[in-house]
Amino acid sequence: MDLSLSEEQTELVSTVRAVLDKRCDSRAVRAAIASEAGYDADLWRFLCEQIGIAALAVPEEHDGVGASLVEAVLVLEELGRALAPVPMLSSLVTAEAVLAGADSDAQARLLPRLAAGEVGAFAVLVDGHARVVLDADLADVLVVASGADLLEVPGAAATWTPSMDQTLRLGSLTVDTAGATRIGSAAPAVERADLVGAVGAVALAVGCAQRGLDMTVAYSKDRVQFGRPIGSFQALKHRMAEMLVLLEMSRSASWGAAYAVASGDPEAGQVVHAAKSYVGEAVARVAAETVQMHGGIAITWEHDAHLVFKRAHALGRLFGAPHEHRAALVLP
Repeated sequence: MDLSLSEEQTELVSTVRAVLDKRCDSRAVRAAIASEAGYDADLWRFLCEQIGIAALAVPEEHDGVGASLVEAVLVLEELGRALAPVPMLSSLVTAEAVLAGADSDAQARLLPRLAAGEVGAFAVLVDGHARVVLDADLADVLVVASGADLLEVPGAAATWTPSMDQTLRLGSLTVDTAGATRIGSAAPAVERADLVGAVGAVALAVGCAQRGLDMTVAYSKDRVQFGRPIGSFQALKHRMAEMLVLLEMSRSASWGAAYAVASGDPEAGQVVHAAKSYVGEAVARVAAETVQMHGGIAITWEHDAHLVFKRAHALGRLFGAPHEHRAALVLP
């Protein structure tokens, strides 16, 4: 498996990073999560209209870019690095679920809307209810699995669920399935959503780890103790080197899982379980080191290290905690 990036993929990453560096600094992130909308709608619109990030994994016949999950994951990593509060992951999962389980009429109706940047949400219902649904209260396109059926829901009682990590918006749903439209089969949609959701959460976590390492290295160059920058101390160099190893191992796991799912590898499920298990814990360690090496200021609201810490732990549990993915691995 060749995990190097193509020229086009490199250019995509560079373009998204340039936009986020300009439009998604700490002040913008904090303003977005404190807003009534709860996310950065202007940034999301810009990224969809100017770069087409919501359309990446949507086939061209449905107004998409016709790229693959790999390109979407590369974008998610950059969004994770910026801690960008935008509904990319939920919309990607919804589009992939529709592609996997919906009939051709539903795909023709829903995928162009998702490609254009309408917010998607996907949920699995139990007795008409679903909890911890990503961007549930923001959804323009709501697709749910209920029993054996995949349903398009025109409206639902979605409630925002306050969470520790405010850069990820969670909600709960109550759905009257009698008013929903059957658009396909639930089983393939749920299977695909679980895989893509886990891969996407891993990519966001890798970006989060990159942000934590970048912040820590920069701080170690500026913070002076005993007349020297703390980054010159051997013990701290070792700790930052260990953070880098965890980050690069996580990135390799993320890209490997994305390629496996995108290519239809029969072992893709195993690769995803391994990646989600490893990265969830590795990124939590990077986030903890970020806080530790910044000192007491890092746990205050004024410092971004606490945003890294909260997001790392939230992503570690989104679409399955590490121990759940380890339990799902089938070993010989």
